[in-house]
Amino acid sequence: MIKSLTRLEGGNRLRMLLALLGVAAAAAVLAACSSSGTSSAGGSGNTSTSSPAAATTGNLKTTTIGGATVLTSAKGFTLYSFAPDTPTKSNCNGACAQFWPPVKGSATASGVKGTFGTIKRSDGSTQATFDGHPLYTFAADTAPGQAKGNGLNEEGGVWHEITASGAAAPASTSSPSGGGYGY
Repeated sequence: MIKSLTRLEGGNRLRMLLALLGVAAAAAVLAACSSSGTSSAGGSGNTSTSSPAAATTGNLKTTTIGGATVLTSAKGFTLYSFAPDTPTKSNCNGACAQFWPPVKGSATASGVKGTFGTIKRSDGSTQATFDGHPLYTFAADTAPGQAKGNGLNEEGGVWHEITASGAAAPASTSSPSGGGYGY
């Protein structure tokens, strides 16, 4: 009888351990899924720590990437324009906006000549524009100074870095085009 209890307890321990491992794995997956795509709602221009590319309202900066002076978020993430957009309408919504997060609210950049403005997105939110181009970041840019999205032909059009002059930056010869969002 004692051997039977020991075996039963050992079997229960194994089941309990497996159940705990399963719960821990499910919690890790849920935590990873729930944190992607969140952004800070503050007006400081800071990007969210859970989605480093997402930009919010505030001042922008410039930096030189591949010889071009480009606009960046306050934390140095490259800003992009989408060729199919118009000065009054973003054509990147839904899944597109998850890979190419719009710059929310209004924005300015010290010393940059050009016109900053805003448009109303299809979801009712406000998106910053520069010289008539709605502004976006790119989810595959995981550190300041990267421009993995420049020249990509994704979501029905070509993506370009926004230069401080307002002209499209030349596409990098090392940037992939086609599927996969550059990563």
